[in-house]
Amino acid sequence: MDTFLGASASGGISIGKAFVIPDVVKRIIPQSLIKTGDHEKEWKRLEKSLKIVSDQVAKDLDSVKDDKVQSEIFQTYFMMLQDVEFLKDLRKSFEADNHKIEYALDLKAEEYADKLRKTGNEYLAQRAQDIIDIFGRVLDDLLDYHPFNIDSVPDGVVIVAKSMNPSDTIILSKRNIIGLALTEGGVSSHVGILARNYGIPAVFALHRITEHAKSGCTIIVDGDAGETIINPDSETTIYYNEKIEKQKAHRLELEQWRGKPALSKDGHKFQILANIGTVEEAKMALEEGADGIGLFRTEFLFMSESDEKNPVKKHLGAFSEDSQFEAYRSVLETMGDRPVTIRTLDAGGDKALNIPDMQLHEEKNPLMGLRAIRLSLSNERQLKTQFRALYRASAYGNLKIMLPLITDVEQVKKSKELAAQVREELASENIPFNPDVPIGIMVETAAAALTADCLAAQSDFFSIGTNDLTQYTIGVDRENAAVAPLYDEFHLAVLRLIDNTIKESKKAKIPLSVCGEMASRTNSVLVLAGMGVRQLSMSPMQITEIKKLLSRFTIEELQGISSKRLNSL
Repeated sequence: MDTFLGASASGGISIGKAFVIPDVVKRIIPQSLIKTGDHEKEWKRLEKSLKIVSDQVAKDLDSVKDDKVQSEIFQTYFMMLQDVEFLKDLRKSFEADNHKIEYALDLKAEEYADKLRKTGNEYLAQRAQDIIDIFGRVLDDLLDYHPFNIDSVPDGVVIVAKSMNPSDTIILSKRNIIGLALTEGGVSSHVGILARNYGIPAVFALHRITEHAKSGCTIIVDGDAGETIINPDSETTIYYNEKIEKQKAHRLELEQWRGKPALSKDGHKFQILANIGTVEEAKMALEEGADGIGLFRTEFLFMSESDEKNPVKKHLGAFSEDSQFEAYRSVLETMGDRPVTIRTLDAGGDKALNIPDMQLHEEKNPLMGLRAIRLSLSNERQLKTQFRALYRASAYGNLKIMLPLITDVEQVKKSKELAAQVREELASENIPFNPDVPIGIMVETAAAALTADCLAAQSDFFSIGTNDLTQYTIGVDRENAAVAPLYDEFHLAVLRLIDNTIKESKKAKIPLSVCGEMASRTNSVLVLAGMGVRQLSMSPMQITEIKKLLSRFTIEELQGISSKRLNSL
């Protein structure tokens, strides 16, 4: 019996037979030179391979058309293969050199991927793998290289692999995959996201797992503990089978909380909201019993570029007013009269977003640079476009607009001025909208928390983003493994900033919610509730668990829990 410790990417436990995907043989890119005058011939080779891979992607897209998450992956790939700017940039580099097209493509794909890795944004960093994956398929065709066929994975197995490319995830919908054990992969990778959506237990960062597991061996994937066991003994197998049965019973028990309101033991009501990044997730939130949407991250809509001549790219072109309007309206209509808080673009100071007329620059420290509301206010045209789409959609539901990374009152005032201009424009065009949409802010810096009294005078509501608040306050990058152990949401400085924000919101009589990770973890929820938070926004899958948790405590008991934390020194 061999036990491996890794990082949990998707909860749950599974026991089954392993299927080991062989490590990919590193692709050798020849650095051969071409003759003068052969550039056009080489470019034709590229165009042929792009066409072949595009046709393959189109087939993949058709096979998963009923799966929204999977189809988005292949729609994005289809878009990348036809990205005019990328191909223009590639051709310029290629024609300035005398190497074969494979070499030029490999360098350019890696260059674009590297930009994403350096953004400081986990989601965007994971998208670097998308670029390497899809253009890797083009390179395979150019080189006549034929890697492992993912379709050979059998039904009902635990996949063990060094890594899985985003395009490989199609197997998760084709087969009844019961677990994933990978050496590489991030929580925000497509593999991790899909594993959680499908309820597949997954553990990543398992060092050298492929060297020890053999196809056909029994393997346990404990996605709750971040542990994987190869060839477990009978006692261990019995123990985990019992845990699986307990989890099934627990899930059945949580079902009863879907349609119930969130109440403390002594009857105090909480509003449990959902964090979403796509239109489809709004439907999931409704099914899980969410009281509304506390955070709709609109940056995920901006990951692509539209093209009127290409229906796939047109569908993905979320920066246009009409595209945004349709997405916002869909979420609002899905949620009915429940509140939907939509955050304006929260992007970093990088070139990851392909938006016309938006001035983006590479930065050494994007987290401290031109990001979020700073970026939007420096590109007023884009912000006004987003405001127009939001106000147009406001006629279809209960909308609230939220501004990210506010550090100064003037940022709120300027944003509200632009919103007022948009309202005047829509009124003059006789376009229906709700003129009284609340405009609030995210409190995610010490500056905002310490001046909450000033900001409350200009804000209709507060939403505390505990992830960035913690990161900025104690100066720790939670994605940096070297300092990640220092990342502590219960640091007294963080709790005091949260406490001050809560008190100032009460004085100003404006609503307050928490939408960071603290709102979904059982230990931190109890502290927040004891501090006076009555609105919590989280992943849809956490909603029933948190409802059940809150029902076990009175407000007095919750206050006692938070008091101990706030007076820990």
